[in-house]
Amino acid sequence: MITIEALLQRIRWDPQFGRGRFTLGYFDRLRREIVTVPLEQIHLAAGNHFSFTAVEADGNVHEVPFHRVREVHRDGVCIWSRSVPGEAG
Repeated sequence: MITIEALLQRIRWDPQFGRGRFTLGYFDRLRREIVTVPLEQIHLAAGNHFSFTAVEADGNVHEVPFHRVREVHRDGVCIWSRSVPGEAG
């Protein structure tokens, strides 16, 4: 499986693959649910290989470790996923 970091780099640097509307779903430990944000609301700091900043629809800003990303959608279709903690699979 491709890592989430490698997938985000491919979206960023491969013009053909990067076409489309992308959303990222990460596991929020307090809410115990997947929070989905558009890729445009994700900020990747140069040199940070551990986390990114996400701005949710309500304006809340969170620093999210890459290991909490659970799914990526392109034009509404899931192109990458891994299980939520505590789920089988």
